Amino acid sequence: MILPIYVYGQPVLRKVAEDITPEYPNLKELIANMFETMVHADGVGLAAPQIGLPIRVVTITLDPLSEDYPEFKDFNKAYINPHIIEVGGEEVSMEEGCLSLPGIHESVKRGDKIRVKYMDENFVEHDEVVEGYLARVMQHEFDHLDGKMFIDHLSPLRKQMIRGKLNTMLKGKARSSYKMKQVK
Repeated sequence: MILPIYVYGQPVLRKVAEDITPEYPNLKELIANMFETMVHADGVGLAAPQIGLPIRVVTITLDPLSEDYPEFKDFNKAYINPHIIEVGGEEVSMEEGCLSLPGIHESVKRGDKIRVKYMDENFVEHDEVVEGYLARVMQHEFDHLDGKMFIDHLSPLRKQMIRGKLNTMLKGKARSSYKMKQVK
């Protein structure tokens, strides 16, 4: 089922999400719905707060990039209770967008190597070092679980330059090709 994506201004996007247990109701269905919602909206990542749930669940698909990056073929993964333990490597600047910030794309600096702990869909614990583009996507999505958005990494000048677009979202007048839940 395709779910509405919560847009900038929704309070859940600024809450720190809670870890969940294996008893969380309908988790497999939720994860399937998140994948369907993300793919329908042409996203590569979706965090549960973006669909209104303050829980630590993220879905990532890099398969749409597999034509240019064959290593991402069939990459579809859910991350439960993820936490970044360490950010390192080189700081790399790259343009980012976000389904909760339709129409905004800005250059963001992030470390190109992270160590992350998470559970998979079967609640098996993982402790991995991740590099490159996947590390960037993970940092972007895991930020949502801590109540942060990529615009929080922008300079005051860049934030000022997108203020009009943010205000449009706060007024509930954002536009996108996918279903959204806006501030009323």
